[in-house]
Amino acid sequence: MGSISFDFDRKVALITGAGSGIGEETAMKFAENGARVMISDLKKDSCEKLLSRINDSGGEAIFFPCDVSDSGQVEALVAQTIAKFGQLDMACNNAGIEGEQGMTALSSEDNFNRVTAINTKGVWLCMKYEIPQLLKSGGGAIVNVSSIAGLIGFPGLAAYVASKHAVAGLSKTAALEYAESNIRVNAVCPGPIMTPMLKRLMETTPGFREQIIAGVPQHRIGSPADVANTILYLCAEQASYINGQCLAVDGGWVAQ
Repeated sequence: MGSISFDFDRKVALITGAGSGIGEETAMKFAENGARVMISDLKKDSCEKLLSRINDSGGEAIFFPCDVSDSGQVEALVAQTIAKFGQLDMACNNAGIEGEQGMTALSSEDNFNRVTAINTKGVWLCMKYEIPQLLKSGGGAIVNVSSIAGLIGFPGLAAYVASKHAVAGLSKTAALEYAESNIRVNAVCPGPIMTPMLKRLMETTPGFREQIIAGVPQHRIGSPADVANTILYLCAEQASYINGQCLAVDGGWVAQ
């Protein structure tokens, strides 16, 4: 997907999981479209490189590390955003992990707790602290990053699938709760996207890449830009009547 332009001049966007993949691309595109950006991740080196890219290209961004499963750290992340920029207009809650692969009955409780703490509790905590600031700004938009695994099942990834279904439900619920307050909440559900997470799965599962490409009607793996452009659109005025949706960005996978 090519470059798309939106007017986010002087608006403030917060992106979690910005150290790589979809989060990194989303942060860069927000900055390129005029937004002031708070980038967050536990990958300090990667985020500092992204910070330099944004600032060197004339954008404005700051970095604040955050474990999204920790309430105090999320509260501090949002507070630091307000302290630096004075407002919050948009948020992309993207931080997530895939966890360990394994059949449901053979999976560990530790893995389930870790995956859901980051992927589900983390999204809820981010919205918990973002929404009050969006209300102060007179409204805004949140895009939570779910997955096609939030729409359909995938054997061997019980915790991940459960957590991403939960993100879809959280997004729909918050959308209904705050629609009258001019806050829109949507979720994107990426299919196979060439991110470090997908690369790890391809490296550990023989034949996985070929299987994935064969399963996508467009017969290609998507890029982070495919998802980032969708996220920006959902935050833009052009999408002002789109709310409570879980939008698959998957080359047609779940349409089959």
